[in-house]
Amino acid sequence: TCSPRGTSTKEYQHTKLPMSLDRYNLLVEFAHRHVDFHSAELESVLKMNGMARGQDFDVVPLPSEDDHDIQHRRPFVIISFPMESEGVQFSFDIKDVRDDIDKDTASTCEASRAAMRRTPPPTVAEILSRCALVKSVAELWGAGSTIDECAESVRALTAHPVGRRTVRRCLSSERSWKMTVHTLGSTYSREEQGAMRAKFAFLEFPGEVKMKGFSDEYIMIREIELDARGSPRYPRHGLKKELRPDNDSRPPLAVYFGRILGGSRNWREGIDRYSLKKRSYLGPTSMDSELSLIMTNLGMVKKGSFCFDPFAGTGSILLTCALRGAYCFGTDIDIRVLRGRGADENVLSNFREFNLVRPDLVRSDNAIYHRHYRSHRPLFDAIVCDPPYGIRAGARKSGSKLDRPRPVAEEHRGDHIAQTKPYPVSDVMADLLDVAARTLVIGGRLVYIIPSMTDFDAAEDLPRHDCLRLVHICYQPLQLELGRRMVTMEKIAEYDQSRRKAYLLNSWKNGAESAEKCANIRDKLFEAAKKKPGYEEKAAFRRQKRKATKEAKKLAKRETASSSPEN
Repeated sequence: TCSPRGTSTKEYQHTKLPMSLDRYNLLVEFAHRHVDFHSAELESVLKMNGMARGQDFDVVPLPSEDDHDIQHRRPFVIISFPMESEGVQFSFDIKDVRDDIDKDTASTCEASRAAMRRTPPPTVAEILSRCALVKSVAELWGAGSTIDECAESVRALTAHPVGRRTVRRCLSSERSWKMTVHTLGSTYSREEQGAMRAKFAFLEFPGEVKMKGFSDEYIMIREIELDARGSPRYPRHGLKKELRPDNDSRPPLAVYFGRILGGSRNWREGIDRYSLKKRSYLGPTSMDSELSLIMTNLGMVKKGSFCFDPFAGTGSILLTCALRGAYCFGTDIDIRVLRGRGADENVLSNFREFNLVRPDLVRSDNAIYHRHYRSHRPLFDAIVCDPPYGIRAGARKSGSKLDRPRPVAEEHRGDHIAQTKPYPVSDVMADLLDVAARTLVIGGRLVYIIPSMTDFDAAEDLPRHDCLRLVHICYQPLQLELGRRMVTMEKIAEYDQSRRKAYLLNSWKNGAESAEKCANIRDKLFEAAKKKPGYEEKAAFRRQKRKATKEAKKLAKRETASSSPEN
């Protein structure tokens, strides 16, 4: 109930938001999931639409706060575009039909409209709705450290010669509206919410107020500190719904006011329709649908892209690439996984369930990609994959343990399953980056996942390649000791075949030491678990439970066999 770091409420100060009134500002609200992925996904989606950070848009800093842990958990980002981008890189969802445009901006607006007439660009909502982690986007009209300061910011916008165009588009008697108060989990009475809305009564929207079927939804957001789970760090009410005065008196981190874009405050409502639970064919390493969608955004996969997954498995990543409109090509060394369990339970059956174009699947070995396919010219727009690391499934490559393997008889060649041998993680990664450098087009992206323990240093221990530039590293904690990183790389130079050996030798900055940190993860987890108190008792209990389950299955099988009509 006290302020963090022992400071009093009065000492808890905020800085004013540096919003520019002559630019188009958006407030992006993220779902409180995969927090480290938020900025990377947002920037990748904007770049895919021709907008680069620092050139075509800027990220406006939120009110400063010394506690970095709080900053990392804040689910909001403000992005700012030049007004000249309207009609060139994106369109407004409401057209400005009034003629009394200020002379200072008339020529710019006319140029934008002319460009829009030639090739109408998508709206901002259409662009950002691709983000799997974006919950909603609001056209930001004002922001401040208090409600009063936010209201003054909105007043300033309505008086600004450029900024008032944003407000004017909505001032029509034909546009119905509602105003929502969003307090991030804190509860306020109707009277309290009404008092907050009253601060913005000066806007005087001429349209009809509607709770449903409205044209525009305006939102006032009171941002507070959240914990790691996305709940209020200092709840306004206790478990018995009693008011906590100390927490209630805490000032907000910021207050925002704007207009919701895209017609909804929850853009993620339809994401569950791609859930793994709704697919007929799964495996122990099938990638979660949400993470797969994020990977396709980091890889800038779009309609017409040619995508490759060299470790396709059950095709979970390929399926999300196909959802983006890409042509998909996948390979795997295990032909049994590619074939599936039957006609209605395989990779292709999953694609049929979503009415997607079937992928091209080939049984091949990524370790010898250059012997399977032509690699003298770039081919793929994106390579998106989850390489095998031996946690659930070990990596394998073509070969035999025997010095002189027995040749395959002619009559068995049709259904022969080739022999394989262990594939060291260091070689898995070196080969993956080498194939990406060979086959990606310039600007094409490689997106992969790499698990690691707490001793992993991303700056030193990630594999590298001279033809690839590191773009994003996003971390997802899984356990206390284990996490995984989603790594995005972009091809920046053509591959030089004469330097292949040098490329492979330089894959790991610290050689075997770096490679070892992402190898044998399963063994390392067991070693870490053995050091915890009570491990032996828990292990013995799990063994007994597994044994009892096995015996119960055997008994059920015998009973079924004995009760069969044939017996």
